[in-house]
Amino acid sequence: MLGLIIPNPFGETISSLPNYLFAVALSTPVYLMYSFPAILFYGVLTSIISDKVNQFTSTKMKKEKSEIIISDILHAVFGLILLLYSLGASLLFFITDRVLQKKNKVYKPRQAIKSFAIPLAVWLIFMGIVYLEHILNDV
Repeated sequence: MLGLIIPNPFGETISSLPNYLFAVALSTPVYLMYSFPAILFYGVLTSIISDKVNQFTSTKMKKEKSEIIISDILHAVFGLILLLYSLGASLLFFITDRVLQKKNKVYKPRQAIKSFAIPLAVWLIFMGIVYLEHILNDV
């Protein structure tokens, strides 16, 4: 998503739609390469911490609505580490966490490992697009 919003992180102007699309294709794998490990380790760790704190406080308060509010606040606080970039990631993490909890399904480690295929596939597709663009420009 960051590649669509900020396709050129160095602030150069994009003059046409093909230039914008190439900038998106070029920036997406770079963003994924640097953000995915940070989001994976930091996001999972802070999500586990916020869930544990949330469980502790919600049992003490005995109010169901407090669980969502406390979880939202903790995700936002942990997401402020890099301001808007990480806040957006923590918001997506929070929404995904809530959707998966609402399904009330037990996920196995194999399913979690399969979910790594999505960012890998996105990275490979965009790297392929960049490669094809360079080949076509050289012809």
